[in-house]
Amino acid sequence: MLVEKRVAQPVDPLLDHLRHAARATRCKSYLDLFGACASMSGNRRVAAQTASEILMRGLSQALGTRPVLYREGEVEMSFDEAWLMALAHALERDDAASATFLLHSRVPNHARRNLVFLLRRIVEEFRQV
Repeated sequence: MLVEKRVAQPVDPLLDHLRHAARATRCKSYLDLFGACASMSGNRRVAAQTASEILMRGLSQALGTRPVLYREGEVEMSFDEAWLMALAHALERDDAASATFLLHSRVPNHARRNLVFLLRRIVEEFRQV
């Protein structure tokens, strides 16, 4: 009988960053995604932490349901986390076809621009560190 040994893959630091932001903001009040993005759009250099908090507070609004997010350091990914990381990596690679597919699969038209705005800021700032 063969026993499979699972080798733990390292957790993507960006995913852990977003998990931390989600956990830190989970008790904060409702935030309108459009209004938050509008107030930030004048600032070309938005801090990754601020954008992360706004994204995680408004993600349920963009998805239409509360996303499942695991604790920091957890190797497994939920469907919502895998989708978000796929979108982040597509934006990072400037893969418009993949990003469009991912957005159209879950996000209504009115929320797409704001979600992309925030996630691009997070990816840009996070990868520079």
